Amino acid sequence: MAWSWRYEGTDGASVDGPAETFGSQADAESWIGQTWRELAASGVTSVALVDDDRVEYRMSLLPTVE
Repeated sequence: MAWSWRYEGTDGASVDGPAETFGSQADAESWIGQTWRELAASGVTSVALVDDDRVEYRMSLLPTVE
């Protein structure tokens, strides 16, 4: 199993981002926890955690509206 992140812009289309791969879901989640601010600053608005070709889940990098 190879875990990675797919990066998406405001329209949901794929955008460029770091080509990192991880040996476990926990490693991938730890990495995104450390880098999401930089990704958001570069225009990434959401990410999808991918296990090989299967999307595990998606999440927004945008701040929540109160």
